[in-house]
Amino acid sequence: MAIDILMPALSPTMESGTLSKWTIAVGDPVRSGDVIAEIETDKATMEVEAVDDGVLASILVADGSDGVAVGTVIARLAEDGEAVEDVASAAVPPPAPVSPAPVSSAPVSDPAEASAASQIDAVSADPVPAVAAPVQTSAVAAVAAPKAPATSADGSRIFASPLARRIAADRGIDLARLSGSGPHGRILRRDVEEQAASPAPVMAGAAGQMAASASAPVAGASSLEPNSQMRRIIAQRLQESKANAPHFYLTVDCEIDNLLAARRMMNDKAGEGVKISVNDLVIRAAAMALMAVPKANASWEGDHTRLFHHADIAMAVAVDGGLVTPVVWAAEQKGLAALSEITRDLASRARDGQLAPEEFSGGSFTISNLGMYGIREFAAVINPPHGAILAVGAGEERPVVRDGQLAVATVMTVTLSADHRVVDGAVGAEWLQAFKGYIEQPVTMLL
Repeated sequence: MAIDILMPALSPTMESGTLSKWTIAVGDPVRSGDVIAEIETDKATMEVEAVDDGVLASILVADGSDGVAVGTVIARLAEDGEAVEDVASAAVPPPAPVSPAPVSSAPVSDPAEASAASQIDAVSADPVPAVAAPVQTSAVAAVAAPKAPATSADGSRIFASPLARRIAADRGIDLARLSGSGPHGRILRRDVEEQAASPAPVMAGAAGQMAASASAPVAGASSLEPNSQMRRIIAQRLQESKANAPHFYLTVDCEIDNLLAARRMMNDKAGEGVKISVNDLVIRAAAMALMAVPKANASWEGDHTRLFHHADIAMAVAVDGGLVTPVVWAAEQKGLAALSEITRDLASRARDGQLAPEEFSGGSFTISNLGMYGIREFAAVINPPHGAILAVGAGEERPVVRDGQLAVATVMTVTLSADHRVVDGAVGAEWLQAFKGYIEQPVTMLL
């Protein structure tokens, strides 16, 4: 019985994605756990593993296809002993619409439940099969089929991925003049980009004129770059956050000389492989402050306010094309050595696109640290459904006054952005004072 591979929901907010690359080819044997494709979601580019064993009989969505809806058939497997040709020639159920649905702004309380729910929702609306032969559905993936191919001047069909068509339209490239490198001559993104990068042929009579003008600057020159799935979802979620959550901002300066000295001492005494960072200490201090001021550890849910019992802290990690926020669960229960190991592992796998959905979904509070870029102070946009986010600037030597005397101290400025629907100004100020106390007296974090 043939097995349909569907576009998976790789995050709770994912409605559609981009099939970046197939890592297998038609005719290749597939075993459960094999990496078969790379898919760009609203969070990151992630590897997709096969759930079933078989032989890849057909690929229905080509490399570079954009806007592939969750639940659409993207490929088909032949089970062991089944004829690949028969499976490849069988009719395929109608695909889901390619237009991505708007991302819900409803808060997610349990990332594991949310991820499971999105998977269930995706496969529960299976279309009616168009063939009598039974077709088994794989839980791996689901995508919308590409748009109907355009036609050339002679009426023949031009097969191109949606992303390739969009880039070609933006750059004024005639697809009829291109040769596709995809399956069955399908034109892919790289084909269009290679054409755009190559110099266009110039007629002899105009060569001198164009050569003369090529070196001159052109007023208003620009280019268009397609927005990735991740970038579009980030834009949507942050726009919703600013529109729906009434932000207010509180800023405080923290002297961190004691913290830096404690960090040096801990790293000198720590075992091999342990290297505690300033960010680890910031996460620890934020977790302790959330336990000390539990009203700040909350999110707005309309008729209810959700109060979190643990400091589940999401840390912002810059990745290629966007931002991922892996979560340190129950950070208040983690020692500094454990925090160091966890944060390094999460950041590394976030940049490599290796995080599981439950590792970057949910949480109760966000920390965004731009100190390593030399940023002195900034205000961050709340990461929904969280009730607050802490923006951390760089530590720098500044003049301070102590007991009426001028002195020099290493100072770090932090700004709390809070949702006024759930966090009052006094609560935010109380939390910042608790955080400042832990930062300036780091030994109290160990009590």
